[in-house]
Amino acid sequence: MQYKSNLTTLCYIEQDGKYLMMHRVKKENDINKDKWIGVGGHFEPDESPEECLLREVKEETGLTLASWRLRGIISFLCDRWQTEYMFLYTADAFTGTLSECSEGSLEWIEKKDVYQLPVWEGDKIFFRLLEGQGQVFSLKLRYEGDVLCEAVLDGRDILQRV
Repeated sequence: MQYKSNLTTLCYIEQDGKYLMMHRVKKENDINKDKWIGVGGHFEPDESPEECLLREVKEETGLTLASWRLRGIISFLCDRWQTEYMFLYTADAFTGTLSECSEGSLEWIEKKDVYQLPVWEGDKIFFRLLEGQGQVFSLKLRYEGDVLCEAVLDGRDILQRV
């Protein structure tokens, strides 16, 4: 098996008040099985975050991003998998035609409706952060199994206040 980097990208492509989201229903042994997430994936050797972002979006959607912005760096810790460091992006311009994805079903979802979907609890935190136009944030999310146990935003514990 090929080694997977613990560096990843995730992108929420925006259009008409909606995010392009992937319902992870097609891949075997998927830690995101049945969840709704953005598009992205693991770095390949020697890739920059932007190179990974552009390649993964193209592979998973058929789209070529024309405008994107780094929004946050997420540290995922869990007792079931290796720590992952994710570069979180939004994109608001692209070219190409949406294509089928081998990892899940792609669908445009109203931003206000993402909280009702089966998503990771920590994702709800960064969805709220994406609603603002603030500076790049750092978010640490620690899970025990599927349960969010710790959330630290820019060095401050926020789980009790969310």
